[in-house]
Amino acid sequence: MTSITHRIAALFRIKANKALDRAEDPREVLDYSYEQQLQMLQKVRRGVADVATSRKRVELQVNQLQQSAGKLQDQAQQALAAGREDLAREALTRRTAVASQITDLQEQQASLQAQEEKLTLAAQRLQAKVDSFRTRKETIKATYTAAEAQTRITEAVTGIGEELGDVGLAMQRAQDKTEQMQARAGALDELIASGALEDATLPAGRDDIQAELERVSAGQDVEIELARMKAQLPAASAPEALEGPETPKKPPDQEATS
Repeated sequence: MTSITHRIAALFRIKANKALDRAEDPREVLDYSYEQQLQMLQKVRRGVADVATSRKRVELQVNQLQQSAGKLQDQAQQALAAGREDLAREALTRRTAVASQITDLQEQQASLQAQEEKLTLAAQRLQAKVDSFRTRKETIKATYTAAEAQTRITEAVTGIGEELGDVGLAMQRAQDKTEQMQARAGALDELIASGALEDATLPAGRDDIQAELERVSAGQDVEIELARMKAQLPAASAPEALEGPETPKKPPDQEATS
């Protein structure tokens, strides 16, 4: 039972991964990753600013304590000059405590300075990586967009090719049917002309002998009409070959003598 449950769960994960892969746009993923890196860079910069602020605060405290130590030193000298050794001793005791605080703060200041430098270097390196990723991101996005457009064009061309192939097959079938019908019509005409088939357009009861007689009669009618048209032509237009030999005329002097 457990094995079947694991298989079903694995199947659902595979289906979900495939669905996510179809719905996922690499350009959106790259932009999201770039935004995350910018947020990380912003956090590092805020950390650098915080460390620098802390270092500056410690530095101000050190300056104030140094001023206090200098003032206590002057008070101790003034107390000795006035014969108040007890006050001088108290001033020097306080000055020693202030000097200890100054030492601790200076160590803390050095530590904060080291942290600031480390964070600053990390921010610079992260900035360089983010800039490099942005360049790669834009390059990949442009390449993906071009590949997507090329894929769409290829799919469109493939679809047009398939459509043209179907149209070509339909045209070929239509041409074959047309040629078959033309051949059939020609064969029927030849059979009708030879008398093997009857012409359905002729009146009922007419046979092939009668049809042949009518063709002969029609040919004779044509010849008669042609002869009549030739007879109506003017005499001048008749061919010279049909005229008789022309009688030669006498010269003018012979005509006068005769």
